[in-house]
Amino acid sequence: MASTKTMQGAGRAEEAHLSEATVLVASDGARRTLTLNRPAALNSFTGAMHRELLAALEAAAADASVRCVVITGAGRAFCAGQDLADPDMVGDVDVGAVIERCYRPLALRVRSMPVPVVAAVNGVAAGAGANLALCCDIVLAARSASFIQAFSKIGLVPDCGGTWLLPRLVGRARALGLAMTADKLPAEQAERMGLIWQCVDDAALHESVAALAQRLCALPSRALAETRRVLDASMALDLGDALALEAAAQRDLGHAHDFKEGVAAFFAKRAPQFKDR
Repeated sequence: MASTKTMQGAGRAEEAHLSEATVLVASDGARRTLTLNRPAALNSFTGAMHRELLAALEAAAADASVRCVVITGAGRAFCAGQDLADPDMVGDVDVGAVIERCYRPLALRVRSMPVPVVAAVNGVAAGAGANLALCCDIVLAARSASFIQAFSKIGLVPDCGGTWLLPRLVGRARALGLAMTADKLPAEQAERMGLIWQCVDDAALHESVAALAQRLCALPSRALAETRRVLDASMALDLGDALALEAAAQRDLGHAHDFKEGVAAFFAKRAPQFKDR
């Protein structure tokens, strides 16, 4: 048995390790919460944070017990975008290479998770931080939060999927206005224009996200992930091709456990127990 002194030392070492982590991982039942953890820098992205966040997403995707992922930020911000002081951004940097190495894999992983992904935007979400949130399936934001497409202020275009997401979420006119002016968009206005799902009082954010995650955990994960996939894919299709895509998805889901369980539960007037993922 370790001595008290040894155990205290181990505890301090663990606390130090957690404080150094740029992404904190916590589980509550089937919900996995990933917290961006650079509060002093408004959770701005570094190479280390990219590696830790992508690894945490991959781990959640591989864990059959996870049925919903929540991404949020520590402190007073969600994410302020790229940390321009990070070594990856110093000197004559190839910004395109940074996108290919860091932001492209991150956006693609979020959009292909086998479970729903919720963004809990607790404060400012700027630049790539705003578009990371918008990559998620459902965005809940505190009333004091805001979204800023800050790229034009430093001579760049929206990244982390922003050029694809913005016109699809709010239309070309609003997408261009947000991207070109880089104006701060309050969460309430973001909800009104359809950029995000819901704006809630600051004090209610945690409870609202927990309630939503609990609902999503109880729903058929595979069907939810397929819903995301076919909705995204249908944007590039005509009606006939979209109908064919729907039929293919329904064919696969119709042979799966969750469809049979859902129908059985409906007729038995009981709560379904979904398992597919």
